[in-house]
Amino acid sequence: MNDEDELHPNARLVEHRERARGPEAASGDQELIREVSGHIQRHLGPIYKVFHERTSDLIHLDLHWLKPRPDFPFHTLVTSGMSQRPMRVPEGAGMFASYAELVLHLPDDWPMNPETWRNETHFWPLRLLTTLARMPHQYDTWLCMGHTVDNAGSPYSPDTRQCAALISPSVSTPEGFNTLELEGRRINFFSVVPLYKEELEFKTRKGAEALYAKLEEAEVDDVIQPNRPNVCAPKGILGWLRG
Repeated sequence: MNDEDELHPNARLVEHRERARGPEAASGDQELIREVSGHIQRHLGPIYKVFHERTSDLIHLDLHWLKPRPDFPFHTLVTSGMSQRPMRVPEGAGMFASYAELVLHLPDDWPMNPETWRNETHFWPLRLLTTLARMPHQYDTWLCMGHTVDNAGSPYSPDTRQCAALISPSVSTPEGFNTLELEGRRINFFSVVPLYKEELEFKTRKGAEALYAKLEEAEVDDVIQPNRPNVCAPKGILGWLRG
């Protein structure tokens, strides 16, 4: 292993192999749902629809859907329920790292009919969002800004080579939206940014800040694009074809 291949000291790749907790039925925390819903509407606008879970494991997870508007020209999905339980944060992470919700943005032409979601090409971002939101509680871990989660090297769907997720600041939402202060807890809202294998490897070597810089330089934001440019693609013709 040479210096280029060594882990960056701030690299955080979240791995999960065996579930830490058994199934545990959960019901919704109505106060939390109201608070998150109000926070979304104050900062992002009207909620068009809420997708409720019929059966819940460990946490009751809802998805709030906001349709595109001139000032937010993309679909937005925000979780509610990930913060129903505190995450297990390591010593020294700080008391404000225990609670989080996730945000995902989709292009304005993304199919948003549940019938179309039978096709994994259209459903995979929603599956990714709900999987990540439940993961800290199932595997007794935590998610925070700069963390990455690998999909075992497999692309999320046949129409993309993206195979990992970066937990990122929500750059497409107003600054005031990123935290919600409640009695006894502070909830952080993070965006989910899918990554290519090469981008994940770069982040593991160089750290999240270096990857954020590359994404910003290439004008890649947190609106999901299954075939966006790969900012760490190998150079040359083969790299262009793979990117």
